[in-house]
Amino acid sequence: MKLYMPTAVFCEKDCVRLHSDELTKLGTKGMIVTGKHSSRFNGSLNNVEDALKSQNIPYIIYDDVEANPSVETVVKASKIAQTEGVDFFIGIGGGSPMDAAKAISLLAKNPDKDSSVLFKNTTLEYYPIAEVPTTSGTGSEVTPYAILTLHEKHTKQSISHEIYPAVALVDYTYLKTAKRSGFINTCVDTLAHLIEAYLNTNANDYNRIYAREGFRLWGSVKNALVPCMNKNENDTESIELTDEEYETFMHASLVAGMAITHTGTSLPHGLSYPITYELGVPHGKAVGIFLPGFLRNYENLSEVHDVLELLGFSSINSFENYIRTIIGSVEIPIEIWETDKKSVLDNPAKLKNYPFEINAEILSTYR
Repeated sequence: MKLYMPTAVFCEKDCVRLHSDELTKLGTKGMIVTGKHSSRFNGSLNNVEDALKSQNIPYIIYDDVEANPSVETVVKASKIAQTEGVDFFIGIGGGSPMDAAKAISLLAKNPDKDSSVLFKNTTLEYYPIAEVPTTSGTGSEVTPYAILTLHEKHTKQSISHEIYPAVALVDYTYLKTAKRSGFINTCVDTLAHLIEAYLNTNANDYNRIYAREGFRLWGSVKNALVPCMNKNENDTESIELTDEEYETFMHASLVAGMAITHTGTSLPHGLSYPITYELGVPHGKAVGIFLPGFLRNYENLSEVHDVLELLGFSSINSFENYIRTIIGSVEIPIEIWETDKKSVLDNPAKLKNYPFEINAEILSTYR
């Protein structure tokens, strides 16, 4: 059994300031990779800038990262980084800027390569990366994965390189400005990571330690999400939880990232990417709609029972009712659904983490 966790993790309130010296170990000039709005609103961008200034480290900001970042975006940013002499990167935000920072780092380090190298199985160096998560969903601050949008294929795909962040600076207080539906969707992404890591070809006694702890954490606060849906799920108001609940969801996201680092994700994630691309469904929600079907059809019933028990659900039906309550449902047009199923069944890479035989008839029950 293998266990490998190379990222230095600092998880506490105000940790960017408290551990600003960690940034001096990464390089001489940084690029902050983020989006236009949330990192400014929740204070994370200001905190990172202050940390860099306190250590006299020059930096530039690239804040054009969109949701579900495209190959074109990371190419553009990497060229800027090369021109500016950047030699380390700091991703701030959810999965989009943190994943983008990894891909940008790889391209910036290899200026003689074009974007096709992102998806080639070859070994390349990359510049050091720090990640500052501001959502409780992706776990990208500790995983080697980076998911990019491929417009020519109308889907999302993981790059072929394992790029581990050198350091993760995790502060739960950044969650406090999250909007209602966005917070729930990212929390469901965490839940999917835990379930897909536990019920996985690559699961073993070591890496299931992460999933079990994640189930305990997530299950202890799951009911905090239910009252949030008393209002319209598109409500733009911020969600209001206790500090302990915010911190618990952030811890769950972190250990879920550690879990999928060792196993990868499975069928719900593979099915979700076209749903996000074609229908604009947020990633966490797109994954979440497939979780009940995933559990219902998983052949090892004792392991499914373990998952439900650890999360505090009495049955798959109660789990499904809960998921439908917090994220709602998604109407998937039949033509998109048929193409989605076929793309999964025709791609061995999307099936390798599922330990049983799967066919179109079984997949049809996931919808």
